[in-house]
Amino acid sequence: MAVSLERRNGLLAFFYWIWNELDRTVFTGIKFSFPARFVSPFGFLGMLTFIMFIILGVTGALLMFYYEPIMTRSWDSVAFINNDVPFGFHLRNIHYHGSNAMVMLAILHMYYQYFSGRYKIRNEVLWVTGVILGTVTILEAFTGYDIIFSERAELAISIAASLTNSIPIAGPMIRELAFGAGFHDFVLRFYAQHVFILPIVMLGLMAVHMPRFLVFDVPMVMAISGAVFLTGGVFPVDLGFKFEPTVPPGITVPEWYLTGLYAFLRTQYDKFLTGVLWPALFIGVLLLTPFLDRYKKFSWKDRPWITAIGITGIAQILVTTYWGFYIPPDTTIPLVERLVIDPINLYLVMILLVPLSFGFTLMMIHLAKDAERKAKLAKANGPKKVSEIKLSIKWTNWMLIALLAFQVFLNIAAYNAFLSGMNNVNLWITGVILIVFAGFFHLYRYAMSQSKNIPKPPKFPTTKQIETSQKPLPQTDGVQKSPEEKSSQGQIAETSAPEIKPTTAELDLNREQNLGMSDLKKP
Repeated sequence: MAVSLERRNGLLAFFYWIWNELDRTVFTGIKFSFPARFVSPFGFLGMLTFIMFIILGVTGALLMFYYEPIMTRSWDSVAFINNDVPFGFHLRNIHYHGSNAMVMLAILHMYYQYFSGRYKIRNEVLWVTGVILGTVTILEAFTGYDIIFSERAELAISIAASLTNSIPIAGPMIRELAFGAGFHDFVLRFYAQHVFILPIVMLGLMAVHMPRFLVFDVPMVMAISGAVFLTGGVFPVDLGFKFEPTVPPGITVPEWYLTGLYAFLRTQYDKFLTGVLWPALFIGVLLLTPFLDRYKKFSWKDRPWITAIGITGIAQILVTTYWGFYIPPDTTIPLVERLVIDPINLYLVMILLVPLSFGFTLMMIHLAKDAERKAKLAKANGPKKVSEIKLSIKWTNWMLIALLAFQVFLNIAAYNAFLSGMNNVNLWITGVILIVFAGFFHLYRYAMSQSKNIPKPPKFPTTKQIETSQKPLPQTDGVQKSPEEKSSQGQIAETSAPEIKPTTAELDLNREQNLGMSDLKKP
């Protein structure tokens, strides 16, 4: 396992001791790499998604202690967790925003792999399991916010039940199995799916999908976790209104990752066609992408058709997501008319997005290749000097001290906010603490890497090296002498050179210079 820090002490040494003890187990078949410098997070979005899965598992397990999967008590138990349970507000907001973050990271991870062509390097199985895993992730998030049994959850339940029932032949049987015979059965069955069945399926898919070499970047993990905490503090999740069977529900929309599907359903076309067949077709195309992509290269610039299809899909998802959220604000219009979307407008826009997306893709490919050509010409003319930000050891130490002091201040502020009952402020400051810690760790990592690049001091020659390196002075006489004359002159010089001895006057002079020095040393 590669690691960037040479010093292993304290918790790090304990971690490595445990890791070495598990060397003969299946768990250590996965190799972790801890980057010694900043690396792009796009390369390990899958690892960040898995971190969100761990956070959701921990917070969900703690929420299970207080949640009651009963129709008449589900909403009240969540309200009790949110308002009365210590740190219940924190747990619920972290769990909710963590689920949204996991869905978002999974989507980003899939599209990064799509445009970078990673599935072409013998990763077809990883791609297929990843697409299925992303679909199950959305189902897991969907069942999670449904078991609150609010008005919003009731809308999602009704839509999902009607879509399932619209499937030919097997639809009613699947509906009975997944939703039960009524609301009482539904809450318990969705609870079982959310906390046990779907997580088991996800773990099984992860065992196949997860590669052997994983990147664990501590600053990025802390930053993503801090972003979830910070979002929970700024945008605390609302409980919504409790569902009452005798009270007609108000206007609401599902979660953002389902509003695109909701837009299709609001056109009032056939439910099976718009709500089941279209999503199934989209997922099927994604599953077959590695087998349909016949390009030899990996870059998105060298695979124009595949890139254009991906851009078209993203554009259509964005448009339908916005359309699913949009409801005319005019309250004078009847409720049904406000919810219905004109199918001609929606499908016309969807069709127009195809040539626009293809044209945009070709334009971007042309611009990117032109930029590459200019970069090659500039490189041929000479290397371009790139300015780098390099901090000295002194400034790095001062910044580390400043961040550490800021961490202390943030911890005190978070503690005071908790004592004051300001849970959202406390959660927000906790998120900032994690983000600041990410910056602190990254700066420390930078300092460690810079310390390895410090040049060694030059070696000064010793006295013997100086004596051996000295050469005799060349002759100033212009007359060139024979070797015999040179050797005879050398012998004469050695024999006739008189020994110079100091005279008595010089000895007396030296003695007079040191006169009185012994008296000065006396006290």
